Amino acid sequence: MRSLSLPLALTARLSPVVVLATAGWALTSGPFAATSAAEHKEAQKTDTQSASAPATAAASKAYPTAPAPCDSLAEKTVKSLVPGAKTAGKEIPSTDSKLRRTCSWNALKGYDYRWLDVSYEITDSDDKARQSYQGNVSDKSGGGDVPGLGDSAYSVVNLTTEDKQQTREGVVMVLASNALVTVTYNGSDFESRKAPSTDEINKGAIKAAKEAVAALEDGRKS
Repeated sequence: MRSLSLPLALTARLSPVVVLATAGWALTSGPFAATSAAEHKEAQKTDTQSASAPATAAASKAYPTAPAPCDSLAEKTVKSLVPGAKTAGKEIPSTDSKLRRTCSWNALKGYDYRWLDVSYEITDSDDKARQSYQGNVSDKSGGGDVPGLGDSAYSVVNLTTEDKQQTREGVVMVLASNALVTVTYNGSDFESRKAPSTDEINKGAIKAAKEAVAALEDGRKS
């Protein structure tokens, strides 16, 4: 509460004693006593409700737990993006599966290698998720926004070369209320030593991200 300005504070302190005494009698023994008591009780009730409101708001989250990541993609999507992989995928062990879950698919078919990860992270609030999302995006420069996906989405594709072998990797990061969805998709051709095109990797990662976000939303409805 903002403190009173000095002149007003002094005026209150120097008010005649008789006036204060009269006001005190009116509140404790006079006709306003019952009304004042009721108002005091109502004020206490209101204060209690106000104090509990933030806790209730904080406890309310759009997504309380992470969905099963290996069920987030359709089988035909897995077959298309990772030819030869087991469509069931493999869930990566997590220290807290209610808040963080990741599923991985990978396979080598002929000389073509593909790897796909879908990860979910559940935070305490929308604000924390947004802060984390913004930090992740700032660490991945050179990409661009993906419209119409979650509250915000960002996609970036990078090419790396090691021992003359190229690998192209796409990452799509999605913010959805208090949840973060991350898709990582990469590939290499061990015969030509080249990597898949930027367009192929980017479109594949975005397709997987859209299905992963849909699975997150479906989990909230069930």
